[in-house]
Amino acid sequence: MKKNVCVLVADGSEEMEVVICVDVLRRAGIGVFLAGVGEETRMVTTSRGVRIAPDGAWDPAEASRFDALVIPGGIGGTDIMRRDESVKQAVRDFLAEGRIIAALCAGPEVLQEAGVLEGRTYTSHPSSREELTAGTWVDQPVVRDGHLVTSQAPGTAFAFALALVEILDAPETAGRIADGMRLRR
Repeated sequence: MKKNVCVLVADGSEEMEVVICVDVLRRAGIGVFLAGVGEETRMVTTSRGVRIAPDGAWDPAEASRFDALVIPGGIGGTDIMRRDESVKQAVRDFLAEGRIIAALCAGPEVLQEAGVLEGRTYTSHPSSREELTAGTWVDQPVVRDGHLVTSQAPGTAFAFALALVEILDAPETAGRIADGMRLRR
């Protein structure tokens, strides 16, 4: 059965984290819906001024059709998602239901706002470390704690996306994709 992932994006999201994740997941044959969060959901302007057209607006009523929810970093986008109650509720629901929550860079700040980091091990961009007071922060590129997957920065986005492919499809699929992109793992 084909897996489906919702990748959130908002004004100020880190474009490399968004695009690399969407690209790698789609190469694996995983369905991806790029959902715009916030006031502007037709065309978002990312942290470095790249404009991205989401597939549609974030609709919490549709969250149940996804196997995973991805929260990229980028301070502006993260701030928008931290203030969105429906995003935080979806984070809590996904974890309670045993579905994957994946966040990278500053994205784990949304997880803390949702109250799901207590008792968990995770990572983030080192600049977010002081903001993240719950759970145990570790200095590793990608960390998996049950159904929670976290990563550090744009430079770890490939490893993060490939970890999601391993979980949602198979390690062999992740290896094939990495080889095709000439990534060293």
